[in-house]
Amino acid sequence: MNTRRRITGTILSNKMQNTVTVQLTRKYRHPLYQKVITSKKSVKAHDELECQVGDEVMIVESRPISKTKRWVVQEILKRNVRAEVLAED
Repeated sequence: MNTRRRITGTILSNKMQNTVTVQLTRKYRHPLYQKVITSKKSVKAHDELECQVGDEVMIVESRPISKTKRWVVQEILKRNVRAEVLAED
C-alpha cells in the first residue's frame, strides 16, 4: 500500500470540467476552553466518476494536475439521494 493521504469530504460544487470542490471538515477540542470546534477547508479534486453536489467521497493525494488541483476522487462513499431525485425532474 502506498503512503498517499486519503481523506473523506463532501462535494460542494461540480460546475467545472473534470473538477469538483470538496469540503473537508475537522472537529477538535480547544486546548484551553474545551469547546468542540469545527474547522472547514475546501480543496479542488480531479473527478472522472461524475460526482454530484452533496456526495460523500474519498479523495487521495496525487501529483499536481493543475495550479490548484492536488487531489483525485478515488471513490464515492455515499450518494446524495436528493440530488438524484432533482436531476430526474
